[in-house]
Amino acid sequence: MKNQNKVVEYNFEASEFNWDIAPGKTIKAWGFNKQLPGPVLRANVGDTLVVRLTNNLTQPTLMHWHGLRIPAFMDGTAEVQRPIEPGEVFEYRFVLPDAGTFWYHSHVNETVQMERGLYGAIIVEDPTDPIMDDEKIFMIDDMKLDEANEFTTPAWSLPRLVERHDGREGKTLLINGKETPQIHIYAGQTERWRFVNSSSARYFVLYLNGKEFKIIGTDGGLLEHPRTVTQVLITPGERIDIAAGPFEEGETFSMESLRYNRSTFFRPKRQTFASIVVGSPKASVAFVPDTLRKIEPLADQHAPVNRKIKLSVGPSLKNGLNFLVNGDMHVQDKPVKVGELQVWEVSNPSLMDHPFHLHGYFFQVIEENGKVPEYLAWKDTVNLLPRSKVKIAWMPDNRPGTWMYHCHIIEHHAAGMMASFEVVDGTKPVGEETHARTHHHH
Repeated sequence: MKNQNKVVEYNFEASEFNWDIAPGKTIKAWGFNKQLPGPVLRANVGDTLVVRLTNNLTQPTLMHWHGLRIPAFMDGTAEVQRPIEPGEVFEYRFVLPDAGTFWYHSHVNETVQMERGLYGAIIVEDPTDPIMDDEKIFMIDDMKLDEANEFTTPAWSLPRLVERHDGREGKTLLINGKETPQIHIYAGQTERWRFVNSSSARYFVLYLNGKEFKIIGTDGGLLEHPRTVTQVLITPGERIDIAAGPFEEGETFSMESLRYNRSTFFRPKRQTFASIVVGSPKASVAFVPDTLRKIEPLADQHAPVNRKIKLSVGPSLKNGLNFLVNGDMHVQDKPVKVGELQVWEVSNPSLMDHPFHLHGYFFQVIEENGKVPEYLAWKDTVNLLPRSKVKIAWMPDNRPGTWMYHCHIIEHHAAGMMASFEVVDGTKPVGEETHARTHHHH
């Protein structure tokens, strides 16, 4: 019996509103439908998602669908679409080709708009997903607020230079828009916990009091086999799905982020984001199979490299530092042909970590610093350690248009560490299909 594909529609309004992040602690958030994070978008593989976005902010905005393999003109960047002005409505519409945990966020003036709350989760389900007792979504974020709970905007100053270098990290730690929430789970049950790192720059090392959990998925959906660990790094832009539990009745423990040193001015600390409270026992139906799905390798580590990308940091008289792709800022990279395997070597000669994000396509990491990774996964964001080099392989399917890649530390992206490139249909002369068919109405 064929699954009936549906049209799933949402109406979104982007606006400023008051949001309580903790009892007695209210901020002026920017977000969708007056909630932070925005509504969870849920659909099945093959469904058409329609989101009508009304912009009631005081500045233009755009919506990027992080991890979704959709047509270029729906990607929600200024490369493919005129920003949606205050008072305007824009309709995003596309088919959802993949199951997994994805997210949406603003792609205009991101250092302000994402920091204030313009983001949310997208869950795309498939009948072949492992059976779980329940699921939870955890959107990781932090905010940098002053004593009056206002967002700080450092003028040109040392703090601003630090923020540009480190990316913006704040002391207000949020899970799903709340400070240290309580998370409830029944004893004896196993749940699918979907984590999205929606912060500007925070490296989150998930730790559940030393308890083992199984990683079952990453950016592009399920892994081939679950991986049992006690901690996992989730960098800005990345998603990790885990099977959490079973836990013992009456236990409480913290959801923490362990210390991670990514060479910032400020010393990293171990921090608590939420507390987990295990309730009364309930029978379980959860089953995580040893094989979740098959992932065919696109290339082996010796595949010839057809593009080299260098993410580096250079001195700037005006800003202290510039963040560069191949020695330049906000680069126009060369085109890619549909159907031609891409093997890119992405290197980071700098002394700090950079999460590299490719729009619109999943890649496989086929080599890290000369070694083959332990397991195969579909990714759209990968962390580059200082002085490291990775090889990624990806296949441009037939979705021509303008795409981009960038560092997902939002301040580094804004400071120049991004590039756009055309995916071109090999059968057509270059330049025919680059411009967006955008449609606005008032």
